[in-house]
Amino acid sequence: MKSLVLEFPSFLALTLKMEEEEFLKEVKILAIVKMYEMGKISSSIAAKVLSMQRLDFLEILNKYKVSYMDSITEEELNRELNAI
Repeated sequence: MKSLVLEFPSFLALTLKMEEEEFLKEVKILAIVKMYEMGKISSSIAAKVLSMQRLDFLEILNKYKVSYMDSITEEELNRELNAI
């Protein structure tokens, strides 16, 4: 997996009451959620990048108030319904 260097002032994590590692993890999640919200990646890809189950990613979407249904195509919805 590729790495990304992110520069941020040390006070930023402290302002959010987070350790630096927790802050970096949060930034990664936020970036993936935004890519999903913009329709750039699927929920399956997002979950894979974040090393979690797809259902766990969908719960994260809820935490950030990103609707799963706004990003799903009719074809994806039909696949989801047929899988039930």
